[in-house]
Amino acid sequence: MKAQVASVNNKTHGLRSWIDELNNAELPAMAVVVHDLLRLSQSTTASVRQLAEVLMRDASLTSKVLRVSNSVYCNPGREVVRTISRAVVVVGFDQVRMIGLSVSLLDGLLKDSPREQLQSLLARSFHGAVQARNLAQHVCQQQKEEVFIATLLLNLGELAFWSRGGKPADELVGALADVSVDREKLVKRMLGTGFDQLTLGLLKSWNMGEIGQLVQASQVARGPAAMAVALGAELADAVAADGWASPAVQALIEPIGSLTGLPPEEAWRQMLGSGEEAVRIAGTCANSDLKAWIPRTDDLPLDLSDLLQMQRESSAQEVRPIEPMDDAPLLQPDLELLKLSLQNLRLMARMPTDVDSALSSVMQALHRGAGFERVMLAVLAERQSCFKARKVAGKGSEGWLQGFTLPHDPSSTLAFARALKQRSMQVVTPFELADQPLGDLLLEQVGEGAFAVAPVLAGERQVGVLYVDMRLSGRPMADTQLSVLRKVAELAGLTLRRLSQG
Repeated sequence: MKAQVASVNNKTHGLRSWIDELNNAELPAMAVVVHDLLRLSQSTTASVRQLAEVLMRDASLTSKVLRVSNSVYCNPGREVVRTISRAVVVVGFDQVRMIGLSVSLLDGLLKDSPREQLQSLLARSFHGAVQARNLAQHVCQQQKEEVFIATLLLNLGELAFWSRGGKPADELVGALADVSVDREKLVKRMLGTGFDQLTLGLLKSWNMGEIGQLVQASQVARGPAAMAVALGAELADAVAADGWASPAVQALIEPIGSLTGLPPEEAWRQMLGSGEEAVRIAGTCANSDLKAWIPRTDDLPLDLSDLLQMQRESSAQEVRPIEPMDDAPLLQPDLELLKLSLQNLRLMARMPTDVDSALSSVMQALHRGAGFERVMLAVLAERQSCFKARKVAGKGSEGWLQGFTLPHDPSSTLAFARALKQRSMQVVTPFELADQPLGDLLLEQVGEGAFAVAPVLAGERQVGVLYVDMRLSGRPMADTQLSVLRKVAELAGLTLRRLSQG
């Protein structure tokens, strides 16, 4: 059979030729399992025995379903599951069926050595399918599994081509390297058909016409189920293209809220929650590292709607200056700069360049990105006996580089030591330092007012703390800003740990 797959060549041209070629490439076996599991989802009398019979046709599929059923995500109590019937008791009938569907589709398409185009597209399809299924629970509960499959197979023609396309797929990759070409026209010229037509043709040949009808309906968003498919896929594409903080993703909050009847804040939380769910499921259902292709929501350390609200209201806040101010405008959070800074830090945490570049991104994220007026990285120095300023940002902070020194006593209750000992962020009010040892010394160096510190930990090694305040204007620190501080401190520690490992 593998020799047959390898025979795909440039003579394959046109819709019928490609359907025949791909149907000779072991994909129909996957389609049979998916079709039978879908049939069970549409039956009101489906039994555990029928589900087990479908899954147990393939020993490898059974093994993987049991492995996923024993995972922490599906089985947090870690009750040992050795049979499909036991999995149904512990995990649930619908969940086991969904695991079977996911494993069948992912394994069938990712077989052998998947190319980058396949993994990227399949990750988007899987993320969109989870989003769409969770939307369907609000508007068409009975069709949620059909919605899941339709969204996952929305790009079946392209997925199958990248999975089993052989030499023509290699040639298309090369042709698409020219970013100036019209992608759709190029595909039709090289294959003799478009990916959309190939999708519908394969679904029809696999006896999955109802899913094909839902795929077609989603193109015009006709009906609740079709709208769920369309919005789930659009959201996954937008996240993959520009991340969770992008305007394209934010623009989908309103239509998703309108479809589900959820207020904007709840619609946004559902979008994020479904994104995390997709990462967890992909991590357990796929042999390939598919979850690495789905942007993580914990890369977005704040509720963007709250931050935008903070930006709108910050100019209206009561300002209580602690010292004379000039006429310069108040520092405001820069959401786009914050997004770029966090992306840089995440990249450096995986592939660090140098310490100065990493620390510059840290300062930029906190000062100009999150809008903290003064920022300092205070590192442990002189055999961890004291804190000294290593990097600073903000008006009036330059003197800290030469003048800031704070003795370090690990048993101290002062926020700097407490943050490292408890491995957690500390927010300090102006009144908390009054009776503390070293409190007066700290006040002399940074002045009065509230501040926050977050520990920077390179694994088990204590590097120091990130200090932030809003002392110049006297404005309060917003919860969204503090969320950024917590996340940036974590990324700084990961980056410094990677750098120390060479």
